[in-house]
Amino acid sequence: MKQPITNESGERDGRKDFDFLLRSWKIQHRRLKERLKECIEWEEFEGIIKVRSILGGLGNMDELMMDRASGHVQAVTVRLYNPETREWSIYWTASSHPGRMDVPMVGKFDGPRGEFYSQEVFEGRHIFNRFIWNVDSSDSCRWEQAFSADGGKTWETNWTMKFTRQG
Repeated sequence: MKQPITNESGERDGRKDFDFLLRSWKIQHRRLKERLKECIEWEEFEGIIKVRSILGGLGNMDELMMDRASGHVQAVTVRLYNPETREWSIYWTASSHPGRMDVPMVGKFDGPRGEFYSQEVFEGRHIFNRFIWNVDSSDSCRWEQAFSADGGKTWETNWTMKFTRQG
């Protein structure tokens, strides 16, 4: 990642933290078939994503296409940066759950690693959700999602993505 930008008071300004993700990527997905049920079976599938900057650099959005065994899925992610809190909010919606926008994941980067959290309801249970982003290079990054049903004491990683830049 590039040298961090600071604001007028010298505090780190993370508005460019997701710039690494701009443009097109191929994704290798690995996703648990069932979540929070002690499942150990994974489904693997490919996808592509195109990411562009919005709002003069205060956000970005992507369009994701995945071909899972259950069928083709399209999704959109909107990431918005708040300069006052120096945090990102990540919103996600998919064709597999039409008409619904997930609660935002909120967090920030510390160097090449970003952590984002939410509290939500999953299959009638209140859980914590965690995203971790790792930037490996300008052409490679990783994302993972984990759920916790015990207030964050333990986490079940249930979806990973390995990104490879295209073009």
